[in-house]
Amino acid sequence: MALKRNPENEKEFVEESSISSQKAKQLFANEMRKPKKEKKILTTFSIEPSFKTELEELFSSMGLGWAAGIRFSLKEFSKKHGQD
Repeated sequence: MALKRNPENEKEFVEESSISSQKAKQLFANEMRKPKKEKKILTTFSIEPSFKTELEELFSSMGLGWAAGIRFSLKEFSKKHGQD
């Protein structure tokens, strides 16, 4: 059994999709977007291997990897000493 098209329903669908497409355009417009996260930059520094091992153990006990631990430490240092 074949279904017949109902032109009246198609018009309603086209109108609904145009409204939804307008809403989507508004939602994804540049002015409505959240600001993008700032990109990270690669930095290098030198420390003694024994001190790095101590820091890795400390970060591991906090559930952090090396890079996350360094970022956390720098943020905390900045909070503590940045207001002086």
